[in-house]
Amino acid sequence: MTLASGLKQWGQRLVAAMFLGGQILFHLKPHKIHRRNTLEQCAVVGPDSLLISLVTASFVGMVFTIQVAREFINFGAGNAVGGVLAIALTRELAPVLTAVVIAGRVGSAFAAEIGTMQVTEQIDALYVLKTDPIEFLVIPRMLACCAMLPILTILSLITGMAGGLLIATTVYDLSDTVFLNSAQNFLGLWDLVSALIKAVVFGALIAIIGCNWGLTTTGGAKGVGQSTTTAVVTALLAIFISNFLLSWIMFRGAGTAFQGF
Repeated sequence: MTLASGLKQWGQRLVAAMFLGGQILFHLKPHKIHRRNTLEQCAVVGPDSLLISLVTASFVGMVFTIQVAREFINFGAGNAVGGVLAIALTRELAPVLTAVVIAGRVGSAFAAEIGTMQVTEQIDALYVLKTDPIEFLVIPRMLACCAMLPILTILSLITGMAGGLLIATTVYDLSDTVFLNSAQNFLGLWDLVSALIKAVVFGALIAIIGCNWGLTTTGGAKGVGQSTTTAVVTALLAIFISNFLLSWIMFRGAGTAFQGF
């Protein structure tokens, strides 16, 4: 496959993903939601992904604190370390890194599972049984991602703050009270709301891209592998691009978190 044909195929699948998003909105009706499938997918996205998300967040919080604390202390601003970490985790690191973890773990699984069903004609069997694959396969996965990702993001935020607090108090001898008060003073309600909004958007993107790449899989086992890889890469690109757009909308202009510091 040449580069031009690969880009053309990728563009076609991206357009198909946009149409799939529209179809989801059209089919999203409470009485047509497969509750059992949705709960099963929630378990896959949420509890099964919890450990890796928390481990990632804890080390990110610790590393960020190491990089920030050593510089802030030199400038006599050690009491701002907790607030800076809280802002960074809430606005960017927690929602983005949690979404990256879920895209790698869950988005790839969606593409592989549905792609295998596509190449083995199980999707066609659903049509024969008068079952809509979008209602049966796609919507439960999207609802699970949109519901579980905000929860994982909040838990990752708490874990990241705990990791940062551990490093700040044990390595840099900062007061835990000062650290937590700084985080409380710097954070606002909108910061938490923005994190949840980002998490919902990222969850929808991961589910739509993973499911679409699975539904458009061709070429047998080789095609399943290619779809899985391309779905993860595309989901990561979508997360980073949408994160920029959402950050631009939510936080452009002068900030107020450091006022009075």
